[in-house]
Amino acid sequence: MTVHKEEIKKHIRDNYGNIALKGSSCCGSSCCNSDPLESSSLNINDLSSELGYSVNDLSEVPSGANLGLGCGNPIAIAGLKEGETVLDLGSGGGFDCFLARKQVGEKGFVIGVDMTAEMIQLSRSNAEKAGYHNVEFRLGEIEHLPVADDSVDVIISNCVINLSVDKERVFDEAYRVLKQGGRLSISDILATAQLPEHIKEDLALYAGCVSGAEHTEKIAAMLAKSGFSQIKLMPKDNSREILTSWAPGKDNENYVASYIIEAKKLTLD
Repeated sequence: MTVHKEEIKKHIRDNYGNIALKGSSCCGSSCCNSDPLESSSLNINDLSSELGYSVNDLSEVPSGANLGLGCGNPIAIAGLKEGETVLDLGSGGGFDCFLARKQVGEKGFVIGVDMTAEMIQLSRSNAEKAGYHNVEFRLGEIEHLPVADDSVDVIISNCVINLSVDKERVFDEAYRVLKQGGRLSISDILATAQLPEHIKEDLALYAGCVSGAEHTEKIAAMLAKSGFSQIKLMPKDNSREILTSWAPGKDNENYVASYIIEAKKLTLD
């Protein structure tokens, strides 16, 4: 059996649409657990702390922005500067966008793109309630970004690119919208071993950021093919703990890991 790409996209869109309507993750950091009752007692702040967010990070965003999603903290390694334009791929409830907007200041600007209408509605509502004017949320697919060429200084993303069924297109689009000298600062799930067929064909594990994970070497090759330089792929020190917390006893941590991915679109001579 082979799962069709459109079936995967629909499942992911429906899954995260439901999370937006509920206002919280269905299970831990990634919704990889199919039993919401098992995960209902998980504390979102504890999960986010495990991913690398500080107490200040968690207290400085609008209520309802942090849904407990992600596999790391891309803001921590992005080195954002005042006045920069930031793009978040798969912006969810707006959590990382709201952290980024503070670092770039009123002279900077943050764009969040998400393919789920319910997430866009939630993030826009969160921004409006908080009175933020330097952040904007756009409905769209990360394979077809609604963003102008050469207009973004930094691209961040938190555990989203693994969900894409066309990762090469995602990196091509990222390269297109970045300015010369722009950079990627991404947290994502990558495969460290061959995924068994039963994992590859599990729709729940697609939405749970496992089945769609691509091998580290292939991701590096895709980035280079798109034109990126200074490519770095670094596993998180507590990756196994993060993956185990998503689905205890499933052994997913033996096949995938949480990585920080960095790359640059170098300035032309």
